Amino acid sequence: MSIAVAVKKGRKTVIAADTQSNFGDRRVTVDNHRAPKIRRFGSTYIATTGWGIYDDILRDYLTRTRRSSLRTEKEVFAFFMRFWKQLHERYSLVNDQPHQDDQSPFGDLDAAFLVVNPGSILQVSGNMSVSRFEKYYAVGSGADFAIGALHVLYDRIDDAAELAREACAAAMAFDVFCGGDIDVFTL
Repeated sequence: MSIAVAVKKGRKTVIAADTQSNFGDRRVTVDNHRAPKIRRFGSTYIATTGWGIYDDILRDYLTRTRRSSLRTEKEVFAFFMRFWKQLHERYSLVNDQPHQDDQSPFGDLDAAFLVVNPGSILQVSGNMSVSRFEKYYAVGSGADFAIGALHVLYDRIDDAAELAREACAAAMAFDVFCGGDIDVFTL
């Protein structure tokens, strides 16, 4: 559970995320535990939402994989296909179908990711479909609040970083699974 936001405005692209981690229905204060959700991979930033273990797995995977371009939907899809394969070969704790009542024929990552490069915002959904967004997008449990804030504020605020912070703040105000500090990276 988290909030991760990407905003493109003018010549800037920004990614931001909260730093709260939940342990079941318990959360810990930011001065006692901080959970960064954004990882740098070359000129790309990847934000994870969902199970906290994904950050550990992604960090490990990124240190073992060679840098590759993640600018297009095709490149991001290929990267996550390799990631999916490694989830099953290297990380034995992965469950292929976490939602047994789901009638989908596809595997489920049970997480969503934002992939941000200079000038591009790409979202990877739980079923690994990749979507490009031209102005902004958000993933995580607070995404509805963040997207609503971005919709209202996008034409009113010129600074992409300020927009991303405001969107994260909206999610953190209304979603109990979002909180802590806000990490912001500008490309």
